[in-house]
Amino acid sequence: MRPERLPPDDPKEWLNRARSSLAQARGGIDLPGVYPEDLCFQAQQAAEKAIKGVLIRLRVRFPYVHDLGKFLNLVDEAGQPVPGGVMRAGDLTEYAIETRYPGMTEPVTPQEYEDAVAIAETVVRWAESVILRGT
Repeated sequence: MRPERLPPDDPKEWLNRARSSLAQARGGIDLPGVYPEDLCFQAQQAAEKAIKGVLIRLRVRFPYVHDLGKFLNLVDEAGQPVPGGVMRAGDLTEYAIETRYPGMTEPVTPQEYEDAVAIAETVVRWAESVILRGT
């Protein structure tokens, strides 16, 4: 079942897109011919979209870049607490560019893939709590 499309300035639409990217990151590992690097990119995208949804909810403008640490700093500066597990999202920034292209980095290990998905799951759950429940 596909989520209802919402306006692009609705933080719930960003959350829907984050969930979509997370589903791709989780499910893609069982598809033949899929690189773990590409799945880590989807995990990074899930976290990025979730954090941007939080920023929209907080009415904070953000640049269209991929630096998750920068986005989390904006969240913190806006007065929204950022749990330690969510702060680990900064580790996913490397998957936004380097791992998407051949030869720029070493192949992603199974453990790195699992860690990336776990971090993205943590960020999306946190964003759900902020966007849907206002906490």
